[in-house]
Formats: sequence, structure tokens, C-alpha cells
Amino acid sequence: MSTEQHDADAYGEELARISHHQHEATAARFTVFQALAAAGIGHEQADDIVAKLEAGAVAGAHTWISESSPPHKSEPRFEDGWFAGVRDVASYLLRIADTSAKAGRGRAASSAMLVTHLQEPASLAPEAMADEPAPGPASVPPLEAKDVLAAAECFSWAVAAPGTRHWPDGSDFLDVALSAVGDEERAGYIERLEAFVEEHRDRLEELLRAYGPGSRPASHGRYALVGQPETLVILERMETAPFLLRGRWEKELETVFLDDLEFAWGPRIRLSR
Repeated sequence: MSTEQHDADAYGEELARISHHQHEATAARFTVFQALAAAGIGHEQADDIVAKLEAGAVAGAHTWISESSPPHKSEPRFEDGWFAGVRDVASYLLRIADTSAKAGRGRAASSAMLVTHLQEPASLAPEAMADEPAPGPASVPPLEAKDVLAAAECFSWAVAAPGTRHWPDGSDFLDVALSAVGDEERAGYIERLEAFVEEHRDRLEELLRAYGPGSRPASHGRYALVGQPETLVILERMETAPFLLRGRWEKELETVFLDDLEFAWGPRIRLSR
């Protein structure tokens, strides 16, 4: 086995372990939100509690990294490089902890929405529906996938060139993401998406650079959603209704795609694990 192949296999195993921890943390967070809601804790307070716990976990990693030392009897130049790397990683972890402590808004409400959705009774059988009066005209404004996709395509700096994308047609991913858009959000959703992309421009540019087509992580066959225009919608829903998005996703699509995207987007935001 070549060194390159060994490195690729080791990296793949690392990603698999990370994905496992991410999935376990999502389930645990969902349980915590349910327990807090049962105890009468409001959404905002529940978000604060969980955000502080997550920030504390990152702070623990900061302490562990900061207190690490180079191998015994290392050369001075090696030690200098070691400590410089430690300082860079520790500073980055501090920024993550700061952001994690403030980035939990909306998760408890999203969890409650998902619980409500899962508890909804099954649709009536056609025979039972035959005697029901015909429903009146829908009052929910339409949200056309083609219009949302056209808006996403306008942000050329946030998506890969068409010829380099993993999927020429990512409609399945877009449909699932849009299914997590609530009725009350549909009327102004495109404007909301555009505001989200502009607000997170730096992060989106870095995501595309570090994990998009042509990057080293993508060369291992992972992070296939990075660079897709549909992914802008997925990320917006990941920020706004993360548990509802995952609930819909797990019914329709392979979770590895969402897990990879959450890992790449990073623990600076609420669905990283």
C-alpha cells in the first residue's frame, strides 16, 4: 500500500469517526431540548443553556491544545514551530467558542417544530377522505424551486462553476431543503436567502475554497454538496431550522451528505457537532 493510499484511508476513517460523533451529538441535543421543554424551560433559555455547554466543550479543547508540548528532546526549531502551531489552533478554537456561545438562536424552536411534525397523525386513507368536503383554495404562497435556484445561482462567488459541480442537477437536495421552509416563511423566502448569503459571504467563500471541487478533502470523494447552488438553501435552513431539516433529510436522502456539509461549515454555527 502506498503512503498516499494509507493517508487517504486514514483520513477516511477519521471522517467516519467524526461523522459518528456528529450524528450522536445531534440526537443528544434533540433529547436535551425535549427534556428542557418538558421542564418548562422556554426556547430562548434552552438555546442559551445548550450554546454555553457547547462553547464550554470547545473551551476544554482549547485548554488541552494550549497545554500540549512537543516531543521530548525536540530540536529548538521544531519546538518553535510546534508552539507557533499551537497558538494558531488555540486562537481559532477561542473564536469558535466565542461564536458557539452566541450562535444557538432558533434551535430549541426548531426542535419543537420537528417534534410536532413527528407527532402529526397519518394522512387519512382515500376512502375516508371521500366523504370530506373539498378543501378551499390554499392561502400559502407558492415557493417555486426554480425561482429559489435562480436566486442562488446569482451568487457566483459562493458556488462552483457549472462544469465542476458534483451534480449537474441537485433538485432532490433542493426539494428536501425547501420542505423545511415553514408556510409563514415562504412569502419572503428568496429575500431571506439573499440576505443570508450576503451576511455569510466570508464563510461561504472559505467553505468553497477549503472543501469545494478541486480541494484536497473533495478529492477523497466527500463534501460533494459544497459548491452546489442548492447548498446555499441547505445552509440557510441549517441555521434557521436545523432539526426540522435533518428530520426531513433522513427520510429522503443519505445522511452522509448532510453530515459532511455540517462538518465543513464548522462548529462556529449551531448544527456543527
